[in-house]
Amino acid sequence: MRQRILFLTGRLAEPRLRQVLAAMEEDDLDWEVRDIGIQVAALMTPDLIRRRVPRESVAADRVLVPGYCRGDLEALSAEFGIPVERGPEDLHDIPAHFGRTRLGIDLSRHAVRIFAEIVDAPMMTIEAILAQARAFAADGADVIDVGCLPGTRFPHLEEAVAALHEAGFVVSVDSADDEELRRAGRAGADFVFSLSETNLRLADEMAATPVVVPANAGDLDSLVRAAETLERAGRPFIADCVLDPIPFGFAASVARYVELRRRLPEARILMGIGNLTELTEADTTGINAALFGLIAELGITDVLAVEKSLHCRSAIREADRARRIMYAAKTLGRLPVGIDPGLAALRDRKPYSTSPEEIAATAGEIRDRNFRIEVAADGIHVYNRDGHYVARDAFELYPRLEVADDGAHAFYLGAELMKAQTAFELGKRYVQDEPLDWGVAVPRAAPDLLARPAPGPTLQERHDKGRGRHGRAGRSE
Repeated sequence: MRQRILFLTGRLAEPRLRQVLAAMEEDDLDWEVRDIGIQVAALMTPDLIRRRVPRESVAADRVLVPGYCRGDLEALSAEFGIPVERGPEDLHDIPAHFGRTRLGIDLSRHAVRIFAEIVDAPMMTIEAILAQARAFAADGADVIDVGCLPGTRFPHLEEAVAALHEAGFVVSVDSADDEELRRAGRAGADFVFSLSETNLRLADEMAATPVVVPANAGDLDSLVRAAETLERAGRPFIADCVLDPIPFGFAASVARYVELRRRLPEARILMGIGNLTELTEADTTGINAALFGLIAELGITDVLAVEKSLHCRSAIREADRARRIMYAAKTLGRLPVGIDPGLAALRDRKPYSTSPEEIAATAGEIRDRNFRIEVAADGIHVYNRDGHYVARDAFELYPRLEVADDGAHAFYLGAELMKAQTAFELGKRYVQDEPLDWGVAVPRAAPDLLARPAPGPTLQERHDKGRGRHGRAGRSE
C-alpha cells in the first residue's frame, strides 16, 4: 500500500527538499512538501506546527519534520491522529531514511568467526586480560585468543583460561611450545593454535579443536595430510595455510588458500589477517575490505585478527563490519558498493551534498547574520546576509568574517572551518555542528533525538543576543 507522507520544512530548505524527493524512487510513496512559513526549518517546534498546520489540512499517513526539530512529538502525534516523526538531520539523507540506498540489506548476518588475539597475555594481569577480552568482544570478536610469547614464562595461563571461561568467553590459546599447548588443553581451552604433522599427537591429549598449519612454510601437502588424519579420526579441526606479508610471498600464499579450498571443499579454513594489517603501513579499513572480499569468495570460515600496532587499533571492528558487508554482497549477488559506508573512513563516495550553484542560491536568500558553512567541489562556503565567501583554506576565510573581537564565536567558527577544510581536502561529507563520520574507525553512538532537552537558547544564542554579534548558523533542513 502506498504511504502518504507530509514533509514539513522552511523556506530555505524547500527547493532542496523537493529535489531530493523528486530523485527518489516513488514506488510506494506519495509525498507533499509544505513550507510552514519559517526561514530555517531547524527552528521548527511542535507549538509552531500546531499554529501553522491545521489538522484538517493534513491528508497523510504520517508527518515528517526535520531532525533538529526539538520538543514532544508524541503529544503532537496524538493531536493529529497520525505519527509525527523526526527525519534525518541532513535532508540529503532522506533517501537512506526510507531505505532507498540500502533497501533489503541485512547486516546482522555473516559467515565468518573472528578470533581476536591478546598478543602480550603472559605480560598482563588477569584483570587486564579480561578487560581486553571485553573490549574485543564489544568490537565483534567471537573467540578470545590468548597469545603466548616465545621464551616468556606464562605461569597464569590456566588461570587466564578459567577466568575467561567464567566471564563467558570462548577461548583459544596460541603457542609454538608443545608444553604450553598441553597446559592449554588441560585448562579446557576451546581451540589451540597451532598443530602440524610434527606435533599432531597433541590432539589426542585434549578436547580442544586444533588449528592445523603446514609443517614447513608453504608446505600445503603436509597441511592437507594433517587435516585428513584428523578427519579420519572424526576430530573437528580448522586448517590454516598462513597468509604471508607483502612483498614476501603474499601472492603465493593467496594461491595456496585457493588450492586449499579446492582440496578441502568442506573444511573450516582460517586466515590470519595480521600479517597484512600489522605489517603494512596503510589504513587497515581498505586492507580488511579487500581481504574479506577474498574470504567471502573462498568461503573461509574463520579469521585471526590482531590489534598490536596502534595503526591497527580498530582492526577488529573493521573485520566485523567487513564480514557483514561481504556476506551481503555475496548472498545478494551485488558489488560491495552502496551497502554500508562503515569502511570508508577517509573518503566518502558522495562527499558533496550540494553544488556551488545551490549554495549560492541559498546564500542569496539569507536575511540574518548567522553564518552557514557548507562544503562543495570548489571549496568551503561561508555565508550570511552580509556576504558569501569561498576558499579552499580556512585561514583565507577567517579575516573576512570580522569576529576577531569575539572570542567565543571566533573559537566556534575556527573549529568548524578547520573541520570543513579537513572534509574538503579528504573528500568527506561535512555537516555543520556535526562530527565528521569516520566510519568504524571512530565509532560514535547514534544521537538520541527523543532525549533532546526542551527548546531553549543555547550558550551561543545567549551570547549572540547579549552582544549583537554574528550568530551561529541555523540548520537549513
